[in-house]
Amino acid sequence: MITDSLMGRKAADGVKIIPMIVMMGVIFFLSHQSGDDLSLPFSLFSGADKVAHLTIYSVLAGSTIYAFRCQYKEKHPCIVMVCTVLFCLAYGVSDEFHQSFVPGRSVSIFDVGADFAGALLGCAVWLWYRKKSVKATCAP
Repeated sequence: MITDSLMGRKAADGVKIIPMIVMMGVIFFLSHQSGDDLSLPFSLFSGADKVAHLTIYSVLAGSTIYAFRCQYKEKHPCIVMVCTVLFCLAYGVSDEFHQSFVPGRSVSIFDVGADFAGALLGCAVWLWYRKKSVKATCAP
């Protein structure tokens, strides 16, 4: 009976990584579009592409935090945030490297900066929500 409970918990923990993988796939898909094929409203205002980077990496950070075990998030919130930011930063750098091979796309350190800021924002929102909630609920 104990092993059934542990197996169920491990399966549930494994499912929690799916949103993060989906976000990584969305980012990869958008990065793989050539400059001519990408028809997002980046020309609405100056810096709109940076806002897009900030937003999508905030969501990636949130989905990464979600993938951590609840008990670990409760005991080690700083480690969770540092790991999340470093993961998002590494993915942002790899994303820019990937874009260097896509026709019509260019590499930008400012995009990586926006990715980093988005990861920080995602962590800050999680920390704010965590402190705001009366008590974090974790299933045993």
